[in-house]
Amino acid sequence: MPVYALGHLEPQIHPDAYVHPDATVIGDVRLGAYASVWPQAVLRADDGRVEVGARTNIQDGSVIHAAPETPAVIGSGTVVGHCVHIEGARVGDGCLIASGSVVLNSTVVEDRAMVAAGAVITFDGRVPTGHIAMGVPAKNRENTMFPIESVTEIVEDYVKAAQRFRTGLRRMA
Repeated sequence: MPVYALGHLEPQIHPDAYVHPDATVIGDVRLGAYASVWPQAVLRADDGRVEVGARTNIQDGSVIHAAPETPAVIGSGTVVGHCVHIEGARVGDGCLIASGSVVLNSTVVEDRAMVAAGAVITFDGRVPTGHIAMGVPAKNRENTMFPIESVTEIVEDYVKAAQRFRTGLRRMA
């Protein structure tokens, strides 16, 4: 797996975390226990810190980046869907950041909040607990569409998938 130090900035990957061999982790990245990073995901912490909490999954093709004044901090038990871009934002615990969404600098997604697929949250945004951000630019609505409890099921599925990949993935010639 491509894991790189950049000068004195070295990734801190919990021994129980899973990083797919085709994901890229660079610099001051911190991965919690049972976190998982999937193919073609890039976590680049060259100028600021990237933190991914325990049991959080960063799915295929996602990009997580930080700036010196805006670290990218993602809480525990959170789902970051396919092809998501998080740039120097804070995402709480138990959140769903759905596929293809963009969450920009200084945004705060509070615990148990959601960002809909394809939504774009511009600089300094906020998604309160119990709400979902939808659209371009995103607007918050009370989440009555997607049960937040589903996030826990997705998290469990990805923890199991990471264990399966850790022991069963093999490269074919």
